[in-house]
Amino acid sequence: MKIAIILDPLDGIKTYKDTTYAMMVEAAGRGHELHVLMQDGVMWKHGRVIGESCRLELTGDKESWYRLDPPREDPLAEFDAVLMRKDPPFDMEYVTATWLLELAGREGARVFNDPRALRDHSEKLAIAEFPRFTAPTLVTRMEQQIHDFIDAHADVVVKPLDGMGGAQVFRVTDADPNRNVIVETLTLHGTRSIMAQRYIPEIRDGDKRVLLIAGEPVPYCLARIPKPGETRGNLAAGGTGVAKPLSARDLEIATALGPELARRGLLLVGLDVIGTYLTEINVTSPTCFQEIRAQTGCNVAGLFIDALEKACAA
Repeated sequence: MKIAIILDPLDGIKTYKDTTYAMMVEAAGRGHELHVLMQDGVMWKHGRVIGESCRLELTGDKESWYRLDPPREDPLAEFDAVLMRKDPPFDMEYVTATWLLELAGREGARVFNDPRALRDHSEKLAIAEFPRFTAPTLVTRMEQQIHDFIDAHADVVVKPLDGMGGAQVFRVTDADPNRNVIVETLTLHGTRSIMAQRYIPEIRDGDKRVLLIAGEPVPYCLARIPKPGETRGNLAAGGTGVAKPLSARDLEIATALGPELARRGLLLVGLDVIGTYLTEINVTSPTCFQEIRAQTGCNVAGLFIDALEKACAA
């Protein structure tokens, strides 16, 4: 297959842990042809959606790990698959990219994850579709509502709806002397909606990333355990990743959500589960492939490329 991957700049990729890199290695090992492009290289030109891309060759060298051919412009529909692996922020440029990718889909391009599904799924707010699996949660920009929620639950986590990597995530108690300024700052004085969730003590055992590929759960999750004195398990915030078999509750959540999310065109999804509660549904660029494989031997990238090949052959 000829695969185009939309991603962040290559020089910023940490090959020892990056999931997109693991996908590249697996695909190249099967003889697939890799092309890479940045989000700003997706354009509508001459009546078609075009990508300014470079063919990429993996060298196997740890330092200079890739070689690129000169850039060229090709219709995205001429690739066998287009992988949207651009990290957040989910801003208007990202939304514009999904509009262009949706147009490319109408021209025959196979885009994964589906651009409409990417645009329609707020990674924080999507849990509202599945309330039976969630802890008490509030989404609002009304500061008094947030304070009432904090008073009702005593111990709460508040976070923006568009963050990643644990950025701007705060744990707030009803007695916290900083609660007013935290709420004011996150809501931009009542002009931006945020999420408040009852604090889940099981975070001490890890914020589990449960991966779904074509609607099927990967048998291992990565529990991201907070460092001492921290309530965020995100690896970007210093958490430690420990691979574990899925629990019965993890499997229950994954099997309930998997078929519906796959039906929407979400080939790869990362569910976040703390204790027995679903806290996020990640669809933009889910990670943790390499950590799971290193600790369990489960070739998650292989499972993903299997699913990609099957989807493209359908």
